[in-house]
Amino acid sequence: MRRCCLRLGLVLLFLVALPYRAPAPLIYRTGEGWSYVMPGAKGDWRKLRSKDQFDVAQQFYDQKKYKMAIKAAKRVFLRPFNDYCPKAQYLIALCYEKRKQDEYAFNAYQTLLDRYPKAADVKDVQSRQFVIAQRFLRGQWFKLWGYIPFFPSMDKTADMFAKIVSYGPYGDWGPPSQMNIGAAREKEKDFPLAVKAYELAADRYSDQPIVASEALYKAAWAYNRQARKADYDQSVAGQAISAFSDFTALYPNDPRVAESQRIIGQLHAVEAQGNFRVAQYYEKQKQWLGALVYYNEVLIKNPSSPLANVARQRIEVLGKRTKPSELPATPPATPPATPPATPPATPPTAPPTTPR
Repeated sequence: MRRCCLRLGLVLLFLVALPYRAPAPLIYRTGEGWSYVMPGAKGDWRKLRSKDQFDVAQQFYDQKKYKMAIKAAKRVFLRPFNDYCPKAQYLIALCYEKRKQDEYAFNAYQTLLDRYPKAADVKDVQSRQFVIAQRFLRGQWFKLWGYIPFFPSMDKTADMFAKIVSYGPYGDWGPPSQMNIGAAREKEKDFPLAVKAYELAADRYSDQPIVASEALYKAAWAYNRQARKADYDQSVAGQAISAFSDFTALYPNDPRVAESQRIIGQLHAVEAQGNFRVAQYYEKQKQWLGALVYYNEVLIKNPSSPLANVARQRIEVLGKRTKPSELPATPPATPPATPPATPPATPPTAPPTTPR
């Protein structure tokens, strides 16, 4: 037993005594901490002067070695108040773009604007941010840890456009970014937030008729889409009618006015349908007065529709179950001499693209 232990000890001592090279050494540098150095790798890309360090990062970028360019550019910030920090930050953002890490690139551009606003070419940087955000608006997936495609997110996309707007609301990319916030909210079917974004654009850029008219029209469409989902909240349909009416009043020469007027007619039908459903609900609950009120609203909103005839019949039946003093005022039993045309049952699902 002792002999075996002795032999094992001698073998271990022999192995330890042999010279060898560490396969992956860790090196500690003051101000940097520990860093990994590949076996045989040269460390001459680390420079003492900020200019020299940036030049090395630029060389890596020109050679399309974007990962090393990012690593080299980050060393420029070891001396934080030098003239090459803005250039290094811009180079880092460019490298992330080249590596298809768009979210990292967008954030790197935003860091450039936040930290070095006077040294950054704001118009160029925001145009790059806008292009990146546009890709996500078209459905590009965000990446987990910058590498793994995870999911598309209209909420995060809207936040990107919001950052562009907050930095330069009246710059070249402010108006289209504000409009795209609304578009992103529409894609996630958050119509109230879409309306809010479009109405803000219409108000903020009222001195730009093209932007303002487009924003008001899209706000009306967002209301319209929301009204199709609200079974019992008929106020949304009324808001849509109001928005389309404002659009036609403010921009009477716009080619979309005729379409807006047609949709207004459809929305009156939607209001009538919603009131009819509410009236039926009250009737089932044997709340006759409530049912009478909403059947009466059907006659007011769309007196020439088939639902109006049914509503008149129900009013006659329910009127016998209530006291005469409790009955709501009802419109004439016969429709007007020139009733409005009955709109189609289902409206289009997306705004038409009319050349401007």
